[in-house]
Amino acid sequence: MKNTIFTLLFLGFYSILSAQSDPKVGDELIIKSPLTQSYHYIKFPKPNILIKRGTVTRYKSVYGNEVVVNEVITKPNGEVHVELKKKDGSKFFGFLSKVKANYTKAIEAEEMITAP
Repeated sequence: MKNTIFTLLFLGFYSILSAQSDPKVGDELIIKSPLTQSYHYIKFPKPNILIKRGTVTRYKSVYGNEVVVNEVITKPNGEVHVELKKKDGSKFFGFLSKVKANYTKAIEAEEMITAP
């Protein structure tokens, strides 16, 4: 009897935690600085593309930007990808209105965090 109650409580807590980690359209996130030189899980253009377009050559202009989840895409392998737009409506680097990101891996790598 104790094992059954413990199992049910464990499954209940697990379902609550997994429901909180799934992104929804309209969720707000904050882009943080990457631990390495570039972002691996947020699909920003490479520095050579930014240089050719004559915009900023570093990713420093996106640090701390508040973004909103515009679309959630679940891949067949279970990965969750999101499409992000800036909360204030401006464009990334002056020419990108949306960027895509691997949600679960970007959160784990601390490239972005959920807004408080």
